[in-house]
Amino acid sequence: MPRQIDYYFSLQSPWAYIGHRLFRDIAASHGVAVTLKPVMLLDLFAETGGLPLAKRHPARQRYRIVELKRWRDRRGLDFHLQPKNWPFHPRLSDGVVIAALQAGLDPEPYLQRAFAAIWEQQLNLGDADVVAGLVDAAGLPGRDLVALAASDPVGAAYEQNRLDAIAADVFGSPAYVLDGEVFWGQDRLELLADALKSGRSAYTSEP
Repeated sequence: MPRQIDYYFSLQSPWAYIGHRLFRDIAASHGVAVTLKPVMLLDLFAETGGLPLAKRHPARQRYRIVELKRWRDRRGLDFHLQPKNWPFHPRLSDGVVIAALQAGLDPEPYLQRAFAAIWEQQLNLGDADVVAGLVDAAGLPGRDLVALAASDPVGAAYEQNRLDAIAADVFGSPAYVLDGEVFWGQDRLELLADALKSGRSAYTSEP
């Protein structure tokens, strides 16, 4: 049975976008199963002590821009630091991922397009027509998944992901949980790859 990584993220997160391609490559190269767990970040922050961007100290906001530039270069990406349609409410775009999973479909082609749509093309993923178009372009049923994304079962799964994140000591996006060990942030991907390569036991917070 393959090892498994619980992947907590939101399409609203630039760091999830920056790390997504490398993470999927790492998981594939090690034969690891990935459980996609979109999560509402503002609700997760409220529970775990994080602050939304607008409420962070200006020094932290400035440093964030510098880090985005660094990692844009490091990962070989080309994206806008402040896309014109960001921030947006992620309930719909994240919900489509859950809807696809509940329908037995692979949301990965949609995820690749959705991340690029936000950060590279500056599209509005709070708009149902935009999201449906991205889903269609991914070869999935756009209108059906957008409608399902707004359903109560998807909403319940979205909330359960938040509860699962809190239980797993996850407090931001992206977070990769391997054998109970949390790797927070795409800048920990190399450490995740090392853990998979070595096969070591999970580190814990115990001294």
